[in-house]
Parts: sequence; C-alpha cells; structure tokens
Amino acid sequence: MSKAVAWAVLALGVIHIIFGIVRFKVPLTDAWLAGFSGQFAEPEIRRTAFWFLFSGPLFIMTGQLALHAIAMRDLHVLKLIGIYMLVVSVIGVIAFPRSPLWAPLALAPLMIAAGYGRLG
Repeated sequence: MSKAVAWAVLALGVIHIIFGIVRFKVPLTDAWLAGFSGQFAEPEIRRTAFWFLFSGPLFIMTGQLALHAIAMRDLHVLKLIGIYMLVVSVIGVIAFPRSPLWAPLALAPLMIAAGYGRLG
C-alpha cells in the first residue's frame, strides 16, 4: 500500500504537467514566442501557468524519493515526506481553499502512516 501512495504522488506530478500544458497552452506559447526569459511576471495567467507547471516536477521528485525510501526501508524519510506534504498542503488549502492541494492533503496522512509501518 505504501508503494501505491508513493506512485500516486508521482502520478499527481505527471498529471500536473500534462494538465498544465493543455490548460495553459496559450499563455505558455505566448511566453515562448516572447523569448521565454522574464516572461512570467505578467500577465497573471502566465505566472499561474508557471507555478502550476513548476509544481509537477516537485511532485514527481517527491514520489520518486518516497519509492526509494520504501525500497531502502527508510521509514524515517517516508514520515518526513508525509509531514512536509501535510504542512504545505494545509497551508495551501487554508490560503486557497479552491486549490487542487486537497489531493496531496489526502495523500499526506497515508504517507505518514507508511512511515510508521502501518501501510505495508
């Protein structure tokens, strides 16, 4: 079960990237055609696109780190991953209740439980 949670976090990152490219195709294309560098401060939609896409690789990295910790039987690292996910998600959901941060908020307690060896 702990592997499933880690894979879910990784998948969340892949979905973030795919959805972000589809959802923000126009602002990303506009930024690219404008030279890319320094093109994400304005307008707001470009900044949103950047941060949305930027979080995708971070989720992928987190999922891969969790999979590695599982393979190494490093429960401490799994707990830390879960705690960081929980804190960031709680802050994000409080600041922006309509955000998609509910997904990692749901996964974080499962990651913490895996870190305590309760998910197998």
